[in-house]
Amino acid sequence: MAQREVRSDRRMSDLEALMWNIEKDPHLSSTFANVTLLDRPADLARFRRRMAAAVVTIPRLRQRVVGGFGRLAPPQWQDDPNFDVDFHVRRDGLPSGATDRDLFDFATRYWQAPFDRSRPLWAFTLVDGLPGGRGAIVQKMHHTITDGVGGVRMSEQFIDLERDPGGADGPASGDESTDDLGPGDPGPTGLLATLADTASHVARRTAGAAQRGVAETAGVLTHPTSWGSVGAAGVETTRSVVRQAVITDRAHSPLWTDRTLRRRMEVLSVAMDDAKRVTKALGGSINDFFVTGAARGAGAYHVAMGHPVDELRMAMPVSTRSDRSSGGNAFAPSRVLVPVAIDDPVQHFAEVRERLDRTKAERAFSVLEGLAGLMNVLPTSVLVRAARAQTETVDFTTSNVRGAPLPLYIAGGRIEANYPLGPLAGTAFNLTLLSYDGALNMGLAVDTGAVGDAALLRDCLAQAYAELIAAA
Repeated sequence: MAQREVRSDRRMSDLEALMWNIEKDPHLSSTFANVTLLDRPADLARFRRRMAAAVVTIPRLRQRVVGGFGRLAPPQWQDDPNFDVDFHVRRDGLPSGATDRDLFDFATRYWQAPFDRSRPLWAFTLVDGLPGGRGAIVQKMHHTITDGVGGVRMSEQFIDLERDPGGADGPASGDESTDDLGPGDPGPTGLLATLADTASHVARRTAGAAQRGVAETAGVLTHPTSWGSVGAAGVETTRSVVRQAVITDRAHSPLWTDRTLRRRMEVLSVAMDDAKRVTKALGGSINDFFVTGAARGAGAYHVAMGHPVDELRMAMPVSTRSDRSSGGNAFAPSRVLVPVAIDDPVQHFAEVRERLDRTKAERAFSVLEGLAGLMNVLPTSVLVRAARAQTETVDFTTSNVRGAPLPLYIAGGRIEANYPLGPLAGTAFNLTLLSYDGALNMGLAVDTGAVGDAALLRDCLAQAYAELIAAA
């Protein structure tokens, strides 16, 4: 595979810093995970060698977070002087007689366990003991390292196109060591150097914010009476920010009113060919198909529970990545009201597609990064309360990540499926799609304090996709 550019800035972006700061409230954790099912257990020694090589190529994997001075600048990434690949790559086994359900429960606990913030923010556990002699890899990573697209591209560091490729990366390679990484970049050291670095960053950010219109937008938000004194573009950007970031009404579900830290993982899959046939017939995209199914399933759950609802608010990241780089974050968070009670699947698809198209065109995405920088200087307690207030306006979350269209292998095991676990961020559930080898694999992360019957929700989602496929 060709080498990609690796995004690895020394300092977090303002949006990454916001994710880092608000998760002082565990409901707002941004950790994501993935369960990879293999036809046989992965070879630990081979996988360790690949990850030891990966941390050389991708600096972020050997770096820890160091806070900025007084939160005036985002935290920095600095090489961990005590980095040990064996802390991040481990093996575990399920008990005799375990099922895939036991694996998913293990993955849920693993995903929820907080990271040691003094170390690099990622971990892989190779799991044995699945039925039929299969294996699995459960991985988790903090969102400040990368987004879903960047994570998939980073995985090229340990993925093979055949079971036993041989050569430098195959079974015959020698033991890789991270001892020769060198001292790395320690960043600014000492109070004066840290203050100077922080002041330089603030000056650059202020200039950049002015160029993007962040200052004007923030001013209009603070003083709405000044709308008449700014240009039409500025007013529309401000209105867009209000629609996306300053929502005041609560979530629309009459059922999903509580938010807890109780979690359950469910999975489902849809054939890629069926999804493509639907999108070709109805004139939309795979994402339109995915979101329509999520909306129909959520609406069907409410009907089954005796509380039908017309619309629900969905959070969805919109990728802004314009190159083929790996690592880093390149997305804008968005929110959109989606219809959930349209009986005709074809009409439902068309309405969801129209609303998603409108959302993707929001002007707010151009200034959200700068607004995140302004929010980060708030006291933590104020910032967390504001973030929680906004998450309480959202019913559920979706995310769609494109994976490989062909069979792949990890350390001798053929990948059978990938089921992602995306951050709930205070919502009732997160449905994340990761396509792979002719299938749309979906991981459903559920707050069981909000959604009382996670299995029923999973069945409603599966039925919704079946209805869309049958209608095309």
